Amino acid sequence: MSNRDETSRPSAASADSSTTPWDPRPETQITLRSPAELADALPYLMGFHPTDSIVMVALHGDRGRFGGRLRLGIPGSRAEWPEVCDQLAETLVAGSAKRGARPDGIVLFLCRDPDEGETAFEVMERLQPLAQCLRVACGSLDVPVFEALCISGGRFWSYCCPDERCCPPEGVPLALPGTSVMAAAAAYAGIQVRGTLREMEARYAPLTGDRAEAQLRALDGAAADLVPRILSGTACETVRQETLDLVRLLLDRFQEAEPGTQRAAADARDDALIGADEAATIIIGLQDRAARDRAAEWMEGPQAPAALRLWRALARRCVPPYQEHATAPFALAGWVAWSLGDHPEARVALGGALDIDPGYLFAQLLHRACNEGLDPELLRRCLRRERAGRALAAAVEAEADAAGSDRARAGRSGGAGERTGASPAAEKTMTERSAEGTTAEGTTAEGTTAEGTTVVGKAGKTAAEKTQPTRRRRPASADGPVGPATANGPAGKARPRRRTGQRGARSRQ
Repeated sequence: MSNRDETSRPSAASADSSTTPWDPRPETQITLRSPAELADALPYLMGFHPTDSIVMVALHGDRGRFGGRLRLGIPGSRAEWPEVCDQLAETLVAGSAKRGARPDGIVLFLCRDPDEGETAFEVMERLQPLAQCLRVACGSLDVPVFEALCISGGRFWSYCCPDERCCPPEGVPLALPGTSVMAAAAAYAGIQVRGTLREMEARYAPLTGDRAEAQLRALDGAAADLVPRILSGTACETVRQETLDLVRLLLDRFQEAEPGTQRAAADARDDALIGADEAATIIIGLQDRAARDRAAEWMEGPQAPAALRLWRALARRCVPPYQEHATAPFALAGWVAWSLGDHPEARVALGGALDIDPGYLFAQLLHRACNEGLDPELLRRCLRRERAGRALAAAVEAEADAAGSDRARAGRSGGAGERTGASPAAEKTMTERSAEGTTAEGTTAEGTTAEGTTVVGKAGKTAAEKTQPTRRRRPASADGPVGPATANGPAGKARPRRRTGQRGARSRQ
């Protein structure tokens, strides 16, 4: 997995940065008096041991209070160093000023493990021009670099301290883990160091071996089946719902399985919870943006930790040549981690998504929001509203369908005639007479309804009606039944049609 070393033009969105000072407890103050204590504090400032990284920490005030932090993978090409250094310095200084005050100083860390056949001292010498370039870039912005350290091979060197008594040429061994003042304060505050950056990235690395071959076959089959359905448009919603139903099923499965404590064992157990076909279906389905956005709604409550494990496991299932499909699982994992308050994991996951696709907007926005210290609750509220809106729309649609079924059953059983006991023909005549405004007095050949209203059928008319001129029936208006029933007529027989129309209108809203 890339460590973003290829990034030659860092920005607030591309570099892992934060301008929130490390402050475990408001009443706790920790004083670091030497380069050794600064080197030991670095993992607690970042939440992990940075590897192959440039780390810059802003300092504020006379006492050098820690402020914003920024991390970027060391560029592989030395020709890129001047431009990268200028942009890193500008990003940290401008970001700090935007959130309160310009830094009064900066501390630099260059972290790089020796390559095969290389010593830690040689790493320190090779990175010295990079440290000098960073110091010049910060000085051009009127922000001095108080200390610049190189950490490699379990030792550290200072590029600023000339005193060999405290910073000898062979370097100084790092303190044993958990033995420093910073380690004690972090333990008191409940802060954990998650291992090295390389170890965190390895949790998202694709599977290898026989399982990778089985997953590749499953991805080929799922792509051949689902991609044409997604692109056709007509079956896209069906595929989307199938994807989300499967995600819900796997989330329940992950919730029932207790998470492990050891990373490797826990990830292996999570991998065993997902079948190759299940993983392939979800991975291909998440390429639909709407499906991905709905999947982001599993970001809080008891489902959030299970969702983070699931997205990690799905990222590992994106084996070559399907690595580009891992952008959605990476971004979803970063979103859930950020929502849970796990910023180091969030930056690793979102950075992985941008390594695969630098233009992936979903990951870009989340990465920038995480780096700028925004509250994820703002986005959570939007997702809750989206989910509530869909639930309301589904309820309205279900009510409309139920109302339509009731009307259909009423039509098959005779409509209003079923309530009055009249035949369908008689009911039609009653409606017609109501629309005409005629009275129903006297006896007819068709009989009498249960309500006592005389019904006139087609076969007979009263003598009075025969002597009256024939009235031309007014055609029904397109807007609904014409005219109310008369006082002597079959009251209320035309009204159910109007009520039904109103009920349907409310359902459509």
